[in-house]
Amino acid sequence: MTLFAPIRLHDEYVVLEPLTPEHAPALETAAADGELWNLAVTSVPPPGQAGDYVAKALQGQREGHMLPFAVREAHGGDIVGSTRYYEIDAAVPRLAIGYTWYAKRWQKSHLNTACKRLLLEHAFETLGCAAVAFHTDVLNEDSQRAIERLGAQREGVLRAHRRRTDGSLRDTVCFSILAEEWGNVANWLDMRLNRLASNR
Repeated sequence: MTLFAPIRLHDEYVVLEPLTPEHAPALETAAADGELWNLAVTSVPPPGQAGDYVAKALQGQREGHMLPFAVREAHGGDIVGSTRYYEIDAAVPRLAIGYTWYAKRWQKSHLNTACKRLLLEHAFETLGCAAVAFHTDVLNEDSQRAIERLGAQREGVLRAHRRRTDGSLRDTVCFSILAEEWGNVANWLDMRLNRLASNR
């Protein structure tokens, strides 16, 4: 069995469950908290389209270049968003983390740090990745700051890289963390997570 297979990741704050069609109704509920589909710089399913959103993610999983997750808050048990590995390249190996969104009430909380800590740990310590990438819209300054707070290094900008949901052309800002940087990043994330969780 390939290492790049669906897996459940968890800590005391969050559970990352392999995405399934059964998660679609809960994802619709999470997306409705803040009407997140109205943000052109995100990839959140609009009302009635969570099923299609999940189906496309699972198609990427079958094709071997994605591993999507539903994000469950560990204490209350609610599904509060989604994230995934994508651009998986087993030959290097490397991958990207993205397609991440959370219900509005969980944004700017400890949840994102906890999710990224789990995903990065699995990528580097189990999958043996040489690098993990992050990509975000040049207009999404909140996302860029959040990625920088993880300890990722900005690499540059891909101009006219892809289309946004509204059809406009998007420039993509690229970040990465290398395997040799992971130890320091992990220590920083642990300190940050403890601080954020204590303030929740």
